[in-house]
Amino acid sequence: MIRRCALFVAVVAVLVGLYLMPSPIDPEPFIFEGPPPALEGPLKVNNRLQQGRRLFSGQLKGPESFTADEEGNVYTGTVDGKLWRIHQDQLHFITQMGQNIPECGTSTDYEPVCGRPHGLRLDSEGQLIVADSYLGLFRVNPQSGEKTLLLSSKEGADGIPFGFLNGLEISGNGTVFFTDSSSRWGRRHVRYEVIETNHLGRLLTYDPETGLVKTLLDSLYMPNGIAFSPEEDFLLMAETSIGRILRYWLKGPKAGTKEVLLNNMPGYPDNIRASDRGTFLVGITTIRFPGRLLPPFLDLIGPYPVIKRFMTKVVPLSWYSILLPRYGLVLELGPNGEVLDSLHDPNGSLTWAVSDVFQHGGRVYLGNTELPFLPVLEEAR
Repeated sequence: MIRRCALFVAVVAVLVGLYLMPSPIDPEPFIFEGPPPALEGPLKVNNRLQQGRRLFSGQLKGPESFTADEEGNVYTGTVDGKLWRIHQDQLHFITQMGQNIPECGTSTDYEPVCGRPHGLRLDSEGQLIVADSYLGLFRVNPQSGEKTLLLSSKEGADGIPFGFLNGLEISGNGTVFFTDSSSRWGRRHVRYEVIETNHLGRLLTYDPETGLVKTLLDSLYMPNGIAFSPEEDFLLMAETSIGRILRYWLKGPKAGTKEVLLNNMPGYPDNIRASDRGTFLVGITTIRFPGRLLPPFLDLIGPYPVIKRFMTKVVPLSWYSILLPRYGLVLELGPNGEVLDSLHDPNGSLTWAVSDVFQHGGRVYLGNTELPFLPVLEEAR
């Protein structure tokens, strides 16, 4: 009896301690408008995303986004803070965004020191414009590797430092459009950002001629990849944490306004890229398909801030990877958000957690945030 009482007291003490322990997040409830869409029609399951190969295994970890020049060079950045040039399946190191120390790439704890390039594009002068998630906006000479800091994350915009620079595009007139996914959580705490479901993200512009920074939209749910329409009259932007894509009008009578283009998606969108036929390709970083016994994990806990707080107290951040299914998915969207087609890798045999879908030179380069290789598809000619 004494042992049972002691055990009961101990359990109660642990529970009270966990209850009183501060949570790292301040979550809000979020409820999707319905269950994920059925996998039928253009979403019908297939294995088209498996018909490719992995390049640079063990050499590239987390090639997240891509751009290319007229000479056929493809550029990308990795989790160790490095920028790379790919030419004829040869890999060339360009530069380190932060400090080049041996620990880079071994743990996310070193990312604020080593840097983590996300969005990158070439400007009209052939220079790389890079959004480093921790350090800020840079101009990088793709040949020499010389870096110029254009805008520091500490400086930020409107008195708010950047917490998580992410997507990036450059308009025809040279204006840099970019997203700050969160003013609270950096990239290494992205799972807290998603579970918390806050709206602390922004869409911004940077004028390289004047250095002027402008906030176009705020109060966004983890804004991520952006892509212009062919005429640059609007852009699409992913709100990753709530599985939504917005359209923001740049020209015409609706200029300066936003609208929901696609909601209740089958997964969480990452980068958006214009395809070579005028549509949009969206990488899905995590699917929302229901499991055999339970609904999708984030759908299940979304309405309950108490559960979110408790989970983040007791579950180490790295453990959440166990809950993520290895399923690769790419969506093709029309200009009004209609799903036209999809590519699937149901068991992750080639890739999963797709961050970017970049067509170039008869190939499709598939980005990811963590995997130690570069998946590519060879397009039919």
